[in-house]
Amino acid sequence: MTQITENTTFLHGLKSLSKQISRLLISLFIVIFIGITTILPANAEVRTSYSDSLTSLVPKTPIFDPQKVRLGITPTGWSNSDDLTMDLNPAISYKQIISEIALSGFKGLQGAPKFPKDIATLKKDLEVRGLTISEPWVGTFFTIGAKEDSQKIFKDQMAFMKNFDSKVIVVAELGGAVHQQPIEPLNNRPQFTDEQWQLLIDGLNSLGDQAFANGMILCYHPHVGTGVEIRADIDRLMAGTKDHHLNLLLDTGHLYYSGVSQSEILDLINTYGNRIKHVHLKNIRQNILDEAKQKQLSFLSAIRSGVFTVPGDENGIINFDTILNKLAAVNYQGWLMVEAEQDPSNTTIKPLREPLEYALMARRYLRGVTGL
Repeated sequence: MTQITENTTFLHGLKSLSKQISRLLISLFIVIFIGITTILPANAEVRTSYSDSLTSLVPKTPIFDPQKVRLGITPTGWSNSDDLTMDLNPAISYKQIISEIALSGFKGLQGAPKFPKDIATLKKDLEVRGLTISEPWVGTFFTIGAKEDSQKIFKDQMAFMKNFDSKVIVVAELGGAVHQQPIEPLNNRPQFTDEQWQLLIDGLNSLGDQAFANGMILCYHPHVGTGVEIRADIDRLMAGTKDHHLNLLLDTGHLYYSGVSQSEILDLINTYGNRIKHVHLKNIRQNILDEAKQKQLSFLSAIRSGVFTVPGDENGIINFDTILNKLAAVNYQGWLMVEAEQDPSNTTIKPLREPLEYALMARRYLRGVTGL
């Protein structure tokens, strides 16, 4: 009888000990889990939600040739090049911008005013992160008689790009442009005379010849607030310039802002597919565009208000699935550049996101649609 009692007591003690061990293990697991989530870098959750969650939706075969199409993003989502007050306080550093671009999985970017002017320093900082410069910006002034200045700007930028493996040079005529002025851009933009159009076409044909001779690809950028903005302007420019010496940059955001509809953007790709050699993927928040037009906001004020966002943002109006597939159908080759000019200090856009989150969002979306 005594032996049975002792055995029973032992078994009760063993069960009690077992429960205590189980509770201890559960508590230990919770502590470890909380510790891990606490010490993870701030972007860990972002990377999971934006970069990895759609892996199962990636096309089995990329819709573009991975050897001929590269993905990049401009620094304008971190700091605006035309208005340097669009930044954080303290300002986002140059190295933070390029590090986050690399972290997002992009391979190219434009230059920016806060980047180092020394080529060797710039190349080293980019190469260590697996990045290159995708394009420079050449503003010409042919329509106001500044031919020599325009030629010099172009030659300087062509020399700059010979330091990198991308051969694209972006050009836009800025004679009379209002996109940096504190006035509404669409109704106040320059309207070129026939004489000005001829000056522009002759000047661009000359630059195109020089680019071609140097193995470069010159791409014209229709831009809000300039004399080449809408479809009729593009048609006139393309008709007057030489095939393959002057090509077209397709900027979805500038086109849509200017009144070119989604279907008209697709038609533009159909019409000029063989001359589209560079693409800027810029999304539009329709409600903010409507407000900007109603209030007659300047272009920079519209940017500050949040008119632009990235592909993949559910608040954007542009359907990039159809645009990307149309580009693939015409055998597009070149850069696909995400370009969402934004003010990172804007707290009115909900939910609040930092530039890195927008970059990861765009990269996830592009991977899901293109397979790249």
